Amino acid sequence: MNIKETDILREGLQKSFDKLISKIEKIQIGNRNQLPYGWRKANKGRTVWRIVEEVITQNLERYKETFDLDNVVVADSEVGIYDLHCSLKGNPNIVYINLKTTLLNGKSQKDDISKAEKLKEFYDNLNKKTLFIVSLFLKFNDDLSIEIEKVTVFPLDWIGDIYVNPSNNGNLQSKEYKSLNNAVKRDSQKFYELLMDEIEFSNLKKSKPIGEIITHPNGKKFQKQESKRWKEITQKNH
Repeated sequence: MNIKETDILREGLQKSFDKLISKIEKIQIGNRNQLPYGWRKANKGRTVWRIVEEVITQNLERYKETFDLDNVVVADSEVGIYDLHCSLKGNPNIVYINLKTTLLNGKSQKDDISKAEKLKEFYDNLNKKTLFIVSLFLKFNDDLSIEIEKVTVFPLDWIGDIYVNPSNNGNLQSKEYKSLNNAVKRDSQKFYELLMDEIEFSNLKKSKPIGEIITHPNGKKFQKQESKRWKEITQKNH
């Protein structure tokens, strides 16, 4: 999918999700009789993500016309790369959506997006379709409810920090997918090529001894450190 097509879909999905979070308002999780000491350590996105996902997908499926969507289909698998797919009204392109929950004003860190090999299969088998990461920013209230304060729709193709972690089940990871300020606009083919490079590089890293030097497909050289991290080698430090 080219940049213009992706941008049209992104803008449409952003409008749909903005309408959705206005409709949902508060999601009540408990009360003071059930949780007399409040949230304690439970005020994390992973604590409530499944409930939030159900609220999102059920509303999109039931009220799709309200959100200017067609053909909303919720994924059967809980371990796939997307949670639902749909299309915008008047647009034939199918969009695949991966929902992520995150804390409002939480610190930025590398998060798992999906398994890189599954993403490879996705791009191998689909034409004119793309994956969007939808980040739902949560606020935990004192009355033991949560609210989705804002939503960001981010095309996977535009992730700038493409990184496949060899020691974490080969997951594609990113910390820049929550803000469009970090987007690197590119078409799906270019992203696919960069993803293939990172998968190849990740596989090269596996089981290498300390001090080993390997070459990234882009020509840069990296050496494994005592910390087991890989450091780029330049003329100055080699």
